[in-house]
Amino acid sequence: MGTVSPLPLSAEAVARVERVHNRPVGPSPAQLTWLSRGLDQPGGKLPLFDWQGQKIDAGLVRDCIKAGWAERWFHNPLKPDWQVCRLTSKGRSIAAAAR
Repeated sequence: MGTVSPLPLSAEAVARVERVHNRPVGPSPAQLTWLSRGLDQPGGKLPLFDWQGQKIDAGLVRDCIKAGWAERWFHNPLKPDWQVCRLTSKGRSIAAAAR
């Protein structure tokens, strides 16, 4: 038996879910921008810095990992506080759909 894909939610349904849970459904614009930058990178590597050279907010990275859109790729022994991440298949799908 195959898997059943969820039906797309209407705009009204998304708004209702956002009101009930008091948070947006799906990635924020900042999260989506970060995830999209991994689409053209080998292995889906996500950047550590934004276009202005500023470090990507650790909370943004943590939230994307928690949502299953990104995953830790490897530990950087020279900079242990840097989270080197890559897109998951779920994150890749979301980012590609937003392009």
